[in-house]
Amino acid sequence: MKAVLQTKYGPPEVLELIDVEKPNPKDDEVLIKVQAASANPLDLSKQGGAARLYAGLLKPRDPRLGRDLAGQVEAIGNGVTQFQPGDEVFGGGMGTFAEYATARENELALKPANCTFEEAAAVPVVAMTALQGLRDKGHIQPGQKVLVNGASGGVGTFAVQIARSFGAEVTGVCSTRNLDLLRSIGAEQVIDYTKEDFTKSGQRYDLIFDAIGNHSVSDYKRALNPHGTCVIAGFSGIARLFEHIVLGPLRSRSGGQKVGFMGIANINHGDLVFVKELLEAGKVVPVIDRRYPLSETAQALRYLAEKHARGKLIITPV
Repeated sequence: MKAVLQTKYGPPEVLELIDVEKPNPKDDEVLIKVQAASANPLDLSKQGGAARLYAGLLKPRDPRLGRDLAGQVEAIGNGVTQFQPGDEVFGGGMGTFAEYATARENELALKPANCTFEEAAAVPVVAMTALQGLRDKGHIQPGQKVLVNGASGGVGTFAVQIARSFGAEVTGVCSTRNLDLLRSIGAEQVIDYTKEDFTKSGQRYDLIFDAIGNHSVSDYKRALNPHGTCVIAGFSGIARLFEHIVLGPLRSRSGGQKVGFMGIANINHGDLVFVKELLEAGKVVPVIDRRYPLSETAQALRYLAEKHARGKLIITPV
């Protein structure tokens, strides 16, 4: 089968599309014929630098890329009970930039009936990040004033729609060209960050969900209500990330405001089913910017690194 591998550190140009053996599912795994995958910032992590600390000093220990997938079950491992060959599924796999990939049973769900494989592949990582950030870390409640920073990206477009599904009043922050997009997916208010800094506008919010992480802890606290919460899901640099992880919790110990980095989302069956139901009810619609064949994965990641994608980038094994 064909698969995209990264055997050395470097920019997307070092990726290789090569023939490898089809993987065999372990006892708790499912083998999936991949119909579509999607790119995430995590797929850019093997470019070098700090990545060497956890991915391998001289070269990546695991050369596979890709986490999101949607496809058809090809085979199941011993003990798998929820899926059978032929089932259409979506979720988190291992090395999904390939014609076939394995996934743990508890990281999959049946594909939403009203979604294409491409739409379903756009969901897992970003929807889990948005859902768990808003619900589990932000404790979102109906009627709250919620602001989503980075609202036109992969995580942000899901955050806007999921927040609306919880009954919140949503403000989205994006660039000028994406204002209409945010309105179309349910944002009641939109802020053009090229013209206005939401942390200096005087408006206050019950919950801020930041998919970018490009403001200081003081900035966030200034934009929060006295008992508001800011959940940071992305980072714009190592210094900011360190500030949000360390200083955020320290400064949240006093007063009612909470600011902190949420960490990596957990792809799990229960939350996939939760989002599946939102998709089938039409409350959430995946936003797809561009589609690439497997042979152009490097171009997809290069575009993703520019941070101008509207929604998700889809990769298909054709």
